[in-house]
Amino acid sequence: MTIAQTTGGVTRKAKTPLNRDQIIGFWSAWAGWMLDGMDSFIYALVLVPALKELLPKSGIAASPENIPKYGSILFALFLVGWGFSFIWGPIADRFGRTKTLAGTVLMYAVFTGAAYFSEGVWQLAAFRFLAGIGIGGEWAMAGTYVAEAWPEDRRKMGAGYLQTGYYAGFFVAAGLNYTVGAHLGWRAMFLCGLAPVVVSLFTLFEVKETKAFEKVEARGAAAAVGRKAPLFEIFGAHYRRRTLVNSGLLTIAIVGLWAGAVYVPSAVSYLAKNAGFDGRTIPQLVSLATAVLSVGTILGCLALPPMAEAIGRRKTLALYFTIMLVAIPAAFGWAYDLKDGLVPFICCLFVLGFGGGNFAVFSLWLPEQYETRVRATAFAFATSVGRFIGAGVNFGLAALVAAFGTVGTPVALTGLAFLIGLAILPLAIETRGERLPS
Repeated sequence: MTIAQTTGGVTRKAKTPLNRDQIIGFWSAWAGWMLDGMDSFIYALVLVPALKELLPKSGIAASPENIPKYGSILFALFLVGWGFSFIWGPIADRFGRTKTLAGTVLMYAVFTGAAYFSEGVWQLAAFRFLAGIGIGGEWAMAGTYVAEAWPEDRRKMGAGYLQTGYYAGFFVAAGLNYTVGAHLGWRAMFLCGLAPVVVSLFTLFEVKETKAFEKVEARGAAAAVGRKAPLFEIFGAHYRRRTLVNSGLLTIAIVGLWAGAVYVPSAVSYLAKNAGFDGRTIPQLVSLATAVLSVGTILGCLALPPMAEAIGRRKTLALYFTIMLVAIPAAFGWAYDLKDGLVPFICCLFVLGFGGGNFAVFSLWLPEQYETRVRATAFAFATSVGRFIGAGVNFGLAALVAAFGTVGTPVALTGLAFLIGLAILPLAIETRGERLPS
């Protein structure tokens, strides 16, 4: 429902007010997504000090070649865990959005905190794998919740607001690295990852289920007779094409952004060292670079929904993919190799961050393509399956980093993935102007 307001003789439509439940539910989902982002980026920030300590304990030399190599391997295993997070979709379509959302947050919080106790590199890998299962599920559950809970005239912008939470988490991680990490070390950073347990409990006891899910649940078993399980239904004749296309587009986004983002702290550390900064200043510069990346991405997330409403979902994503196609090679293929490349690299990070806001389009676009009974399953599958391919890319990236002896050129090459994304986009379904299916 919209409300007409008259200001200065001009009548305009006011947005439907949000009620208390919608506000509480949004901030709970946003906080979970924010802490999800914090958790994800903690690993990138503590990668070097953690592996310097844990590799020798595992009988592996902590050499300049082994640190990025095993860093890529561990991140690939984390992405595999994220890939398995598709299991949360069918759970949410069966038992509800809020309970499942609380479960995803609890899982990633517990296993991030457990990384504090790692005594070897493979133990850390196991904890990151399990945390990844929770982290991957949170996006799909939060996105599904906001799409269903918010009024039709506000849910698109709500998707953009929600996506800012993940990158606000980068700010939190950078702040922790600047303070806790710099003084207490990498283990304390992981221990901070236990904080989302509070959000999980709040979500479980205070956030109400969406009315859209309650309506489906009220129809009961009779309406489900003869229907396939949601995971099979999204590959039926009606949904197959959009599921495959959405999964392909998200795979491109994941491969392109994550391959670059995970190497940002290492790249900044390398460039700062070459510029003559000391060991105490370098972590602060890494935090600054992370903040620049985060500001760019948050602005990209906020700019995306109005753009998607004005020119459509496909054209908007094409623009953001083009930005990534240029920004990743500019940062890692040009600025990284400059003699005094620190400042140009950080400037490129802002543009890369803005393009990384492309993930916000999926938070508003995916829910528009599926009915309520399979929405969470479709969202979780599309946002998870690409992680398996991303894991393979990271294994390959580790080999290229070892072969080239630098992270610059190998990471720059990942930007070419967006050419494939631009080729896939015409196959996607345009939903601008359509209401959320019931």
